[in-house]
Amino acid sequence: MNVLSAVLLAVVWSLLTGWRTYRLARFHQIEEYKPNRFAAWWLSDRERVLPRRMLTTAVVTLVICIFFDEGGVLMPTSLAMVAALRGGNLPPEVEVKKAYVPTDRAKRLLVSAWVIGAAATFALVFALFSVVENPGLRVGFAALGGTVGWLLAPIWLILGNWAMWPVEESTRRYYVGKARSTIRNINPTVVGITGSYGKTTTKNFVAELLGGQFRTYPTPKSFNTMLGVSRAINADLTDNYALDYFIVEMGAYFPGEIKRICSLTPPRIGIVTEVGPMHLERFKTLERTMTAKYELIQALPSDGIGIFNWDNEYVRRMMAKGHPQTRIGVSKTADPANPPAEVRLIASDITESLDGLSFTVTDTQTGQSEPFVVPVSGEHNVTNLLCALAVGLNAGMTLKALAARARMLKPSEARLVTQQTAQGITVINDAYSANPIGARSALRALSLHTTGRRVVITPGMVELGELMEPENRKLGEFMAGHATDVILVGVARTRPVAEGLKAVGFPSERLLAIERLSEAIAWTQSNLQPGDTVLYLNDLPDTY
Repeated sequence: MNVLSAVLLAVVWSLLTGWRTYRLARFHQIEEYKPNRFAAWWLSDRERVLPRRMLTTAVVTLVICIFFDEGGVLMPTSLAMVAALRGGNLPPEVEVKKAYVPTDRAKRLLVSAWVIGAAATFALVFALFSVVENPGLRVGFAALGGTVGWLLAPIWLILGNWAMWPVEESTRRYYVGKARSTIRNINPTVVGITGSYGKTTTKNFVAELLGGQFRTYPTPKSFNTMLGVSRAINADLTDNYALDYFIVEMGAYFPGEIKRICSLTPPRIGIVTEVGPMHLERFKTLERTMTAKYELIQALPSDGIGIFNWDNEYVRRMMAKGHPQTRIGVSKTADPANPPAEVRLIASDITESLDGLSFTVTDTQTGQSEPFVVPVSGEHNVTNLLCALAVGLNAGMTLKALAARARMLKPSEARLVTQQTAQGITVINDAYSANPIGARSALRALSLHTTGRRVVITPGMVELGELMEPENRKLGEFMAGHATDVILVGVARTRPVAEGLKAVGFPSERLLAIERLSEAIAWTQSNLQPGDTVLYLNDLPDTY
């Protein structure tokens, strides 16, 4: 009977551990199956490491040990299983922004983690079950073993990931090799785009501008990793010999990543939009960020084309390195009447209205100027458009033709997209991500709405490393001059933003700090009226 009790407890706790492993798999997926990032997320919160419900379960188990340390095992076993079901059966998740996607890789990881977790839980149950001779205490110790197995569910996921590494690596090599062969066969002109921010918008601008005369394919959405680019190639480009330009967004979370993408899709044209503190917690310094982004320029052939945002100090330093032979600088701050020698395209007389951006572009190489009217908000998008124009001019398009195409541009998904609700409320969706430059640009766009309240809903900026607190404090100070109401999502995380708002005298009754985005949405439904405007500035993944 004692052994049967241990088996029953091991089965119950293995099932509960498997359930928790499944729930955690979503976060492992959000962190792109990176064990170090998943572990950092897990260990960053005491409640994740040792939930209060498990402390309660441990206390109940201890009571079982004390009061049923003699006699039969039926009662302690029953109570231990009740305690397990109450403690280990997780409640429904309150707010899920990105659901678990059961891809083939996710399924393999989950099965591997389940096997490891079940084996480990059984081993822990029986190991502690064997520590003492007293029947009642044995049940209590066995239950504690199951509790430990449940608590270590994140470890089983990490071990499952490592166990599947040979399979995943083999699969990765197959898909990358297939994509490499496709690119070699169709041989399009590759335009590589990198930068701390602005990549996706610039990519879409290039595709739209060139699309009037050429057949183009931009990597979809924000596919900017080696596997993401390979997936796009394999899905959409096989035997597409009519393709003229393949426009590739290239992201990097560590040095060498852009170099690998360039080895898959050798670029002929390279664009660097910005070097800034986005993802600084990963690169640690802007110097290292610059080095990582420069891998795109290094991959260009000597007769390739490098396009640089001259207004950014770090990008300007890249340009000064002298590679490739043809380097095109773009600027929205230089004087077109007295342009720097390395700057070809200059935007001047920039104005922004509710209809979008208006400015003049001067080609210093030809002396031609052309007015541009673009139905896109955010002054930072002028730089993104200038980079795209440089590609168009290199392809033989005229500035006049490019100006005509620019009138049809649209903002990228969740990047300063403005919509009107049926209730007459304006919603500005800038929720994809936030950085110091883009956030200020979004707030200026908000200020253009002069009727009713101007509400900002934001969790602040993240992944800025040591600059996160000071930059969020500056954001709060800047926000105070553009918003009438502010809702901060995440009380502890947004404290620097609140401090910045209060430092410049923002009314406390107009500031609300809450924990969940759903609460903010409920507030807008109850408080906003026709003519009001709400800006959603950044939206963090569930791991935050």
